[in-house]
Amino acid sequence: MRRGGNPEAGQSLSEPPAGRGWLSRTGPAGSVVVLTGDWIARDGAGAEYLAVARIVGAAHGPQISLDTSELGRWDTALLVFISALREAARQHGFIFDEAGLPAPARRLLALPASAAANPVPEPQRLSLVARVGRSVIAGATEALAVVTIVGETILRAGALPFGRVRMRGTDLLTCAYDAGIAALPVVTVINILVGCILAFVGAVQLRRYGGDIYVAALVGIAMIREMAALMTAIVMSGRTGGAYAAQIATMQGSEEIDALRVIGIPVNDYLILPRIIALTLMMPLLYLYGSALGIFGGFVVSIAMLNLSAVTFIQQTRDSIVLSQLLFGLTKSIAFGALIAITSCRTGLRAGRSAADVGHAATTAVVVSIVGVIALDAIFAVCANTLDF
Repeated sequence: MRRGGNPEAGQSLSEPPAGRGWLSRTGPAGSVVVLTGDWIARDGAGAEYLAVARIVGAAHGPQISLDTSELGRWDTALLVFISALREAARQHGFIFDEAGLPAPARRLLALPASAAANPVPEPQRLSLVARVGRSVIAGATEALAVVTIVGETILRAGALPFGRVRMRGTDLLTCAYDAGIAALPVVTVINILVGCILAFVGAVQLRRYGGDIYVAALVGIAMIREMAALMTAIVMSGRTGGAYAAQIATMQGSEEIDALRVIGIPVNDYLILPRIIALTLMMPLLYLYGSALGIFGGFVVSIAMLNLSAVTFIQQTRDSIVLSQLLFGLTKSIAFGALIAITSCRTGLRAGRSAADVGHAATTAVVVSIVGVIALDAIFAVCANTLDF
């Protein structure tokens, strides 16, 4: 039998590429297309696809079936040809029988039909009530997670002196160095500049009324009571808080946190507790350091602009600062440090697993920490005013 399009006349439909071919003959239920050789895409394609219409046009009977007994190797070249032949047979009203194909080829050809039969559902548009409800539930869930971290941290910190916490001392020292000594340069620059700005603004206004001497008191009270703690906390939110979130988010994406849970290492002891303790302990020290530098910045500006003597500035500063204000600033700095550490660690834990999620977690941690610090400072101010402090 020769290759042909008219199975009765045996006329050739086309010349197939070397290594592959087809035959068309009449079977019991209609036409049978016999596939021979290797159907590999890199070996060339095109001529056999042009013959699909002629094969279908020359078919007899209600059905077109396949015979692959002489088929060699195959890949997508065979699938494309069969798909085109099946579609042409459907358009001409023939029944296309794929039973003669290899089982893997039949499964691959069934994938597009399965995908079309089960399309991805469009996202459902939620009502306003549903969106508000989801937001409330998400907020409550997040609040519960934060409370859980706070509670676990308090309990584990209480057990730390008794040696019942699986926290490495080297991790605590590393976090303390990063949140303390490594942060001194930026804290130094910021607080000196803030002290200079306070002295400059105070000098411009107070010298109009002959109150130059009170610049020292203004700088001292402002730095001790508000600015040193607040500016240091904002700096640490961007520097250390963002780093905490990025580190934990990276570990989340690389599945290191999952590995810790699998081998039985408490994530809170290993990752969260050393960071919270380190930043909470370092913030009061940075606050005292920043307060001293801010007063020094005001001292420099006052001596340069107001012709105040160093003895007068120091005396006025010492008379204006009281111990209660210093304790008030220390309390705020401790609260700021705990807030930044808890917020950053929680943001890192809830991050996704992609590289973009790491950047998003760092940005979110910085923004939420700064807003939280300012809001907490406002709460402290209201409480101090209510208590006439």
